[in-house]
Amino acid sequence: MASDLRRHGETGSAVRTAELIVSSARLRELSECSALLRRTRLRAEEIVEEARALLAEAEGQGDPDRILALSGQLDQARQAYFKVVNAYVTICRRINEERQEIDSAHLALVRRGLTS
Repeated sequence: MASDLRRHGETGSAVRTAELIVSSARLRELSECSALLRRTRLRAEEIVEEARALLAEAEGQGDPDRILALSGQLDQARQAYFKVVNAYVTICRRINEERQEIDSAHLALVRRGLTS
């Protein structure tokens, strides 16, 4: 659904300006998602650390049933953490791509004298 700000050929200034506005709005939305994922990532790290501490405690007490259950929970917490990290990295990459597209489009407009 994203417009291609790197399109070749002559495009009217109103269309290019509109594309920049849409792209900037998309960038804001991506940044908001990034902030949410950052907070989620931090919380996921805390959960992994809590699960690790509980497992260490169970191991110290020599409780095999609890060790087995907590090992599974730690694995689940790690898997969830990695999913969040992957989503965060993906969205950060997309933010960088969007910024590059905006910068390139803005530079093209400036070169044509269509904006200041």
